[in-house]
Amino acid sequence: MNKNNYALIMAGGVGSRFWPVSRTEHPKQFIDFFGVGKTLIQSTYDRFLNICPPENIFIVTNEIYVDLIKAQLPNLNTNQILAEPMMRNTAPCIAYGAMKITEINEDAVIVVAPSDHTIANQSEFVRAIEQSIQAAQNIDCLITLGIKPNRPDTGYGYIQYNEELLSSDQSIYKVKIFTEKPNLELAQSFIQSGDFLWNAGIFIWSAKAINKAFEKYLPDMFEIFNQGKTFYNTSSEKEFIGNAYLQCTNLSIDFGIMEKADNVYVLPSEFGWSDLGTWASIYEMAEKDYVGNAVIPSKQVMMFDSSNCMVNVPENKLVILQNLHNYIVVESNNTLLICPRDEEQNVKNIVAEVKVKFGSKFI
Repeated sequence: MNKNNYALIMAGGVGSRFWPVSRTEHPKQFIDFFGVGKTLIQSTYDRFLNICPPENIFIVTNEIYVDLIKAQLPNLNTNQILAEPMMRNTAPCIAYGAMKITEINEDAVIVVAPSDHTIANQSEFVRAIEQSIQAAQNIDCLITLGIKPNRPDTGYGYIQYNEELLSSDQSIYKVKIFTEKPNLELAQSFIQSGDFLWNAGIFIWSAKAINKAFEKYLPDMFEIFNQGKTFYNTSSEKEFIGNAYLQCTNLSIDFGIMEKADNVYVLPSEFGWSDLGTWASIYEMAEKDYVGNAVIPSKQVMMFDSSNCMVNVPENKLVILQNLHNYIVVESNNTLLICPRDEEQNVKNIVAEVKVKFGSKFI
């Protein structure tokens, strides 16, 4: 296994669309949604053990989740956990991780990935990552994985590519444009065109290439984190990062760099990817009965004349549902949510209303 391969796993999100199971103090990346014995972040970590030496896997997260990280990933040492003092989106956390890793190994090739995705075909995922690493270690480029779409989904961003190939690889294409979540009509046109992919938010680049991109496109942010060269991987790192984040704007890596850079490429991929963004994504992946009900866990749930429901309730609770169709039923942390499946995008707004009325008690 190549000692220059590194992974930076982003695990700082709150996951409010999975409320009430996902809470601020225990968000979705630390939950085992499918009852497989591993949480999402544990599954992601194990996936990267096939790509990087264990000492080269770093987790960037909010400082309030450090203890959860240590409990769920006990093999990590403290230096492998990058604690953010506040949420500032993906650009600052990637700048932080890239600078820190550069001080360890300036020849590093870094894979950046969210902690809350699921991958059905592990071997194909590893193959796509290794192909991208091979390309990125030799060329000044920023590579992202694009998922071949099988439906006009309005919940994903899209990547359009052209026929220009990365010189060293005949299947990695030049990115033409990034598009945010489209409406249904636009998504349908994307699918029909054949040159659009879902944006998986998984990136591969050399430490040199991403640092160069920050210096060119986000020079202020580059300077903030570049000042920490003598502090990374020392006892002074935490204090430096606390001050650095106070100076950072809230900015995504897509908007800050990927949409502006002229050396961005995409590898069209198929490995059973889901970003688990909503309860609908859980429903799509879960096992269902003959009338389309997905019940997790299913020990004490009885369904009568009900179909196409997503049910997630505590194991010790007896739940009976009758004549309920196309609904989400979720109970956790002394909170019960019942809503139509086709209105689940409103969950985030519901959480905001609950916070206004009841404070943070149920959030």
